[in-house]
Amino acid sequence: MNTELQTYTPAPDLLEERAILVTGAGDGIGAAAARRFAKHGATVVLVGRTQAKLEAVYDAIEAAGGKKPAIFVMDFAKAQGDDYQNLFDGLEKELGKLDGLLHNAGILGSRSPIEHYEIPTWLETIHVNLNAPFILTQTLLPLLRKSADPAVVFTSSGVGRKGRAYWGAYAVSKFGIEGLAQILADECDNIRVNCINPGPIRTAMRKLAYPGEDPSTLKTPADILEPYLFLIGPDSQGTTGQSLDCQ
Repeated sequence: MNTELQTYTPAPDLLEERAILVTGAGDGIGAAAARRFAKHGATVVLVGRTQAKLEAVYDAIEAAGGKKPAIFVMDFAKAQGDDYQNLFDGLEKELGKLDGLLHNAGILGSRSPIEHYEIPTWLETIHVNLNAPFILTQTLLPLLRKSADPAVVFTSSGVGRKGRAYWGAYAVSKFGIEGLAQILADECDNIRVNCINPGPIRTAMRKLAYPGEDPSTLKTPADILEPYLFLIGPDSQGTTGQSLDCQ
């Protein structure tokens, strides 16, 4: 992360009057980002697989004085065309536009050599981590274009820039996300499109990938959110097609 982002301090009303959708908003980085976006004035759309987890984030936002969020339960491993269209229709009716889209949802797949990687797991991981963000972005582009200052942020990874043994479909999906973001940024003059790499963070996915690691040595999701605020908000105007690190 560059020095400017390390010292970035977002204004309290940075996201006032903005509607921002966060996938994987039920826990981890997605939940922390949603709460923080709401704290800075955004109306947050919470998208995730588990109703109870989304409701907990909803309650936390309201308890902190944030604007009333919206909840859409969606499992990207199973979602079909109608699910995406229903999300679009609901957002169009309730909000009329979308100012920000944070792609945070993802799955690890298995840590396995390519030679032994199970094909169903490969297909599911690529679908959830790459195909679903493509479909969701394509579906929501008309709403993003109705915003005066829209931004899309994809979640990448260090293994999506340099391949590493045993990271399999997860790494390949993140290489794909980097490419998707670059292409979309080049195609869209009026929408900022960037990638963000959170780095090692105290999350359930990290624990699954590194079960022997001491989580107390890692930063929490709440510790790394300034770069997210920068990319999703107006201060990143002119920044597009980039891939930034939180750490």
